[in-house]
Amino acid sequence: LNHASAEASSRSVTSLAVSPVHAVNFMIANGTHAFFVLGSVVLVVTGGEALYADMGHFGRRPIRLAWFIVALPALLLNYFGQGALLLTNPEAISNPFYLLAPNWALMPMVILATAAAVIASQALISGIFSITRQAVQLGFCPRIAIIHTSSREIGQIYVPTVNWAMFFGVIWLVLTFKSSSNLAAAYGIAVTGTMVMTTILAFEVAVHRWKWSYAKAGAIFGAFLILDFAFFGANILKIAHGGWVPLVIAAFIYMLMVTWNKGRRILYTRLKERSVSVEEFCQTLLRKPPLRVSGTAIYMSGDPSGIPVPLLHNLKHNKVLHERVALLTIQTKDEPYVPKKERAVIDEIIPN
Repeated sequence: LNHASAEASSRSVTSLAVSPVHAVNFMIANGTHAFFVLGSVVLVVTGGEALYADMGHFGRRPIRLAWFIVALPALLLNYFGQGALLLTNPEAISNPFYLLAPNWALMPMVILATAAAVIASQALISGIFSITRQAVQLGFCPRIAIIHTSSREIGQIYVPTVNWAMFFGVIWLVLTFKSSSNLAAAYGIAVTGTMVMTTILAFEVAVHRWKWSYAKAGAIFGAFLILDFAFFGANILKIAHGGWVPLVIAAFIYMLMVTWNKGRRILYTRLKERSVSVEEFCQTLLRKPPLRVSGTAIYMSGDPSGIPVPLLHNLKHNKVLHERVALLTIQTKDEPYVPKKERAVIDEIIPN
């Protein structure tokens, strides 16, 4: 930042870049060419989606503080410095970031860039963990192991299956594309697509959850959507140059999620149709007691108010019931630890 700010101060004209007027004038003056340039310009703003994806479960305040106190000032200083450098030495266009620093600072800059890449990767990994957990809770993903790594923050989790899947996925992408420049097209479409979907979902939340009027929500999010579609449209042109990769991956994951959710709904409906209430089942047992056999049978029950279908099938086909029958329901609480005396609650419906 010191190198960037020093370079920027030598060319105060770069501070004018804060004004959006110059961007508008550039778009008007260059027309179609300016639209194509958006496909490259968007890489400057990538990372914003990683910020809220990683910190979303901590609330709005941490995101605002991180953006206005750290991320935004650092980005402005860095790009102001690069702009001033290019105004002074146009030949530095080959790599303005590293040429900002003197020769002796090259390795520290490489270490800094590597650390930034690791931090950004960690942000995306944490974001994917959170999204996977939400997908499981909403019934769009099979239940997988989720490890809570903090007793204070419920959103701080580790998902081994997703972690290893991303590991092999990253290796495949690196071996396939071979360089970061080849990955730019795929990255641009992924990021701009995320921005478009986020704006649309925010509009839905504003209208249906916050009870905003369509006019108010459309005026606010419509402005964002115009910018998002402009960037997304510019990157659509890169589909043939690697942009198809995130689209194919997204379509595959979407197909799996929709299929799983629809299958769960169908299965739940069928089981609900075949199940009976606990009260009705108990009345039937008291009215027509079946033959009892020794032993204890435990049946998993997702709905405490209904009788599990396997229990009904056992009674229907074998005509017997075990001496003791337990219906086991597992409930997850939003607490890091549950006292031992509260971990198991036994309610006797009828004797045995």
